[in-house]
Amino acid sequence: MKKLLFAIVFLFGLSASAQTSKELIGKWQLVKWTKNGKEKSIEKRFKTNQVFQVFKENGDFESVIGEESHKAKWKLSKDNTHLTIISVILPVEFTINSFDSQNRVITNPQVGTFEYKKITDN
Repeated sequence: MKKLLFAIVFLFGLSASAQTSKELIGKWQLVKWTKNGKEKSIEKRFKTNQVFQVFKENGDFESVIGEESHKAKWKLSKDNTHLTIISVILPVEFTINSFDSQNRVITNPQVGTFEYKKITDN
């Protein structure tokens, strides 16, 4: 169950209402997680606040939690309203609440709402 939740959290990493997959490409940090209207502690759940999603142009996806890394694939719906992360054989779909070049918010009914900010590595 812990690994499933971990995989799902990484899969959230995409939101794109008026945006396209081009704006999604890059590294995103999880900054807020809410479930059933209550804010959850990212650090308490993951033992770090260094929780990232990395989207690549070729559909490759990487979730990074602290020193751990997990690979998957991602796909954005044609109308840019849903993001699907496919880890091994388990696809997880997120509704994109909002998405711009620097911030995105996605929701999955089972795991909650995730807010991310884009990270620029120097």
